[in-house]
Amino acid sequence: MKPWFHVVAGFMLAGATSLLGVYVWLRIARWRRKTPEELERLRRLEVNHRGRITAGHIVDLIEHDRGERLARFVVYHYEVAGVTYEASQDVTALPDAFTDAHSSADQPANVKYDPRKPTNSIIVCEEWSGIRAAARTHRSEGGAQDMRD
Repeated sequence: MKPWFHVVAGFMLAGATSLLGVYVWLRIARWRRKTPEELERLRRLEVNHRGRITAGHIVDLIEHDRGERLARFVVYHYEVAGVTYEASQDVTALPDAFTDAHSSADQPANVKYDPRKPTNSIIVCEEWSGIRAAARTHRSEGGAQDMRD
């Protein structure tokens, strides 16, 4: 055998191994990629854990037909450090929140916002609700008395 054959075979083996490694890495990256719904859920939970609460107001409720499903949004505004923000939150994944918001339309609510980025806010998530009708309903079901009423 010629001496250059071992060098060429080594390069071919290294190239094939590199291609296999890139293929495996891409498959794992694609498999671990989060859906937009999962990313939104993680954002809500992050704001819930690190957020501060401020007074807000529910402005509007919007239902939008997306073809296969109905998207539901709660539009609200709040103020932080003298700046008024208006935001909407997709609550399609939280059906009870939209039902509660119907009874609280044009009413005050609590809003959680990220103190480092006040535009990042929520009015409801899986573990918390700023919609006051939901808070009253939750307390009355548990048997505790609501002190605001």
